[in-house]
Amino acid sequence: MRTRVLLAFVAGAASVLAHAPFGIFPLALVSLAALAFLLGQARGGRRGFVLGFAWGLGAFLVGVSWLFIALQRYGGMPVPLAALAILLFCSLLAIFPAIAGALFVRLRPAGVMAQSVLFGALWLLMEWARGWVFTGFPWLSVGYTQTPPSPLAGFAPLLGVYGVGGLLALLSGLLAFSPWRRLRTALPAVLTLGLVLSGGVLLTRVAWTAPTGEFVRVALLQTNIEQDLKWRPDHLREWLRVNVEMVAASQADLVVLPEGAAPLLIHHLPEGYLDLLAESLREPGANLILGTFTTDGAGGVLNSAISLGASPGQHYAKHHLVPFGEFSPPLFGWVYRLVNIPMSDQVRGATAQPPMLLGGQKVAVNICFEDLFGDELRAALPEAGLMLNMSNLAWFGDSLALPQHLQVARMRALEAGRPMLRATNTGATAVIRPDGGIQSVLPAMTRGILHAEVRAHHGLTPYARWGDAPVVLLAGLYGMLVAGCMTCRPRAAKCQ
Repeated sequence: MRTRVLLAFVAGAASVLAHAPFGIFPLALVSLAALAFLLGQARGGRRGFVLGFAWGLGAFLVGVSWLFIALQRYGGMPVPLAALAILLFCSLLAIFPAIAGALFVRLRPAGVMAQSVLFGALWLLMEWARGWVFTGFPWLSVGYTQTPPSPLAGFAPLLGVYGVGGLLALLSGLLAFSPWRRLRTALPAVLTLGLVLSGGVLLTRVAWTAPTGEFVRVALLQTNIEQDLKWRPDHLREWLRVNVEMVAASQADLVVLPEGAAPLLIHHLPEGYLDLLAESLREPGANLILGTFTTDGAGGVLNSAISLGASPGQHYAKHHLVPFGEFSPPLFGWVYRLVNIPMSDQVRGATAQPPMLLGGQKVAVNICFEDLFGDELRAALPEAGLMLNMSNLAWFGDSLALPQHLQVARMRALEAGRPMLRATNTGATAVIRPDGGIQSVLPAMTRGILHAEVRAHHGLTPYARWGDAPVVLLAGLYGMLVAGCMTCRPRAAKCQ
């Protein structure tokens, strides 16, 4: 059993190579197939739980190791305690694949296809649950590995990231459970794999949405301010000056500064600073979106984006906050007593906030971690023609977090059928096409301005219309059907 647990751990750790920046997307199929094979040999739900937990622990310890940088380097937490916090957090995340493993072993039906569908359904349900339990942490959902050029990317506008992940797990089950000794017995699995992959390729050619209106010139500003300097009072004037100079150097209809570009409460900004930013816009009729901090009526701190310029001023406040960075998850309050994270005790913005109307364009704004929740972002559709993410990942240095987050944004563009603009402090500042392809991107950890032309899109993808509900419902119904059949078997045996 120890060898199998170690193999599951290694398979989980290897799955990180399927995510950005490595992008070896077939490895996700192999990694899940390895877990499915091990589960297929297991006896008893406890062993299934341990195997799933080992896979999850390997995946999360490697995949979100960048959290250590935020806690130790910038938060000041002692190394042993930072390592313990990461271990506990990853162990909590690993419970979800562990539950999937336990349920699969307990409910495993007869037949290759039935087992494969059950594995896919349980995987989908547990990843979906990880996206909302304790406010959710859906980072490293396996569906993100299937952005272009993966053929499964074609299913994203229909099924969303959880549906793509469930489909990937189903195919992994076929690889694991099929009798490959003879081609004849493996033929159904081969045909299914071929049909799904070819279907995905055909779906990538479907244009679910269409461009509308004129091209919009955008300037996305990457300020590249180090996190340990960002909050120092003696550097504040320098950062505010950088903002003004970069805005003045931007020739665009829409200029965007990243999350927290003005790193203090808006009413603490120097008098006339916002007017100076607005005046530095070079183009007539241009607008600027600035990341800063505001307060609600009760004095709570809001992570916000405000607009300045030709259009009336508008405001967006972040609703879905980051565990550890912006609020303390349950059972982890002790972390805040050991780290120094500015603006870490925030309150949520309103659930329903309209897109910003800037120069005739409706822009759906989301801030940093919020773009991991596709089912929430689709609330701005079909009204919004453009999507904008403003982030500050300087907390995590030049780590895997930057390319992983860019891959998340690519999946959101696919799901919504909209261009996704990204303005970040340290990277990856980018323009993403509605098909999930990267139109242009700035090198990470550099200061620069990304100029691009984009067009708003109208229409709805199936996912934008229905969200996660259809795939979650189908997966849940199949799981209940299999569970019901399991309870019927003993009764049927007694009647014979």
